[in-house]
Amino acid sequence: MTIVALEALSFGLGRTARAAHASGHRFVLLTGDRSVYRHELATAHGAYGVDVIDVDTFDPDAVRDALASLPDLAGLINTTDTWSVPAADLAQELGLPGPDPEAVKLLRDKARVRRTLHRAGLSAGTAVEVEPRPDSAELVLQAVGLPAVLKVSAGTSSRDVWVVHDYEGLRTALGEAEERAGGGGGLNGSLFAEPFLAGPLYSAETLSWEGHTRLLGVLSRQTSRLPAVREEAAAFPVALPPDELAAIERWVGDVLATAGHEQGFAHVEFVLTRRGPELVEINRRIGGALVAEAMCRTLDVNVYEALVDVTLGRRPRLLDAPLRPTGPAVAFVLVYADEPGVLEGWSGLEGLNAFPGDVSWYPVRAPGDSVRHVGDQRGCTGMVLAEAPTAELAQHRAWSAATTVRPVMKTAERG
Repeated sequence: MTIVALEALSFGLGRTARAAHASGHRFVLLTGDRSVYRHELATAHGAYGVDVIDVDTFDPDAVRDALASLPDLAGLINTTDTWSVPAADLAQELGLPGPDPEAVKLLRDKARVRRTLHRAGLSAGTAVEVEPRPDSAELVLQAVGLPAVLKVSAGTSSRDVWVVHDYEGLRTALGEAEERAGGGGGLNGSLFAEPFLAGPLYSAETLSWEGHTRLLGVLSRQTSRLPAVREEAAAFPVALPPDELAAIERWVGDVLATAGHEQGFAHVEFVLTRRGPELVEINRRIGGALVAEAMCRTLDVNVYEALVDVTLGRRPRLLDAPLRPTGPAVAFVLVYADEPGVLEGWSGLEGLNAFPGDVSWYPVRAPGDSVRHVGDQRGCTGMVLAEAPTAELAQHRAWSAATTVRPVMKTAERG
């Protein structure tokens, strides 16, 4: 039997392949750009290899033809936001286990999620869709107030996010949104405004089945200073007081149930405000970047086995297994290019083994790649991961090591 992934996160293919093979299934990746998976395809080999089929994954008919060519198709995995709705529709069309496509469509619309939770009393603020132009500023002031956040309903990788604190900044952000909406790429969904949340950012990593949700742990999330809005670092597991952790587990269970997420992983970003947790966004998938790798190491289990269980339509064993953080705490830091250009390589990689914490380097880009945007996750060239007895110490180790790694860029000025 065969399990297929319709695209995937950049990291985790190797562990997914091992989980699939352990369940007696062949593992196949459908992708329109295998360069995204350079690191994973280079390290996933032997009995746990990944069979790759090159196909335009934005073409539904091409994807259907590729799936039809595979014998004994048992399940369709999707761990990305971009392909979550097409994957749910295809699974339903082919009679495979999978989530309700309507629930997936709700979760892909950040504005609808915010309004749904607000009506249920699970979000202090609501979302108001606005036209991307400066004269929408008055509507934002009346409906949301300042400070506020502008973002797009189907955004990913922290793209098209503006945090505004004053009226002039609001008009400037709306003007930038108008420019992007009129550009070649456009905006990924509709523009909306919501209240700014004051407090530290975290993510709850969860697993659900038939409406029951288990909290696997909480990651800290460090973001950049304005004007760039991008993620810089994360650490797992956050050492929260037991009563606070239990309250977060109850809250995230209520949030996911209200949003219609009943099965599979979820990566729920939230701010711990003075009032308690407030949602930033829900991603109905396993955590991206090295989040899942951190969970695997700390919990000393291949969490992708639960992904395979859900894909095959069976209750994930991880829901009932004892969660013992017997492995090390883990942190990782994203290494960004300072300016657009062509990546020539990195300086400092040879010195990483001098740092404590079993430091590892995970490249996101390769020499020769063009880096056009540095204000969001598209500017990330790689990640430095470190281990320690606590998440706090792991974060210190990862950050100290990452500061010595620098992307070497060939810019237009350098020819």
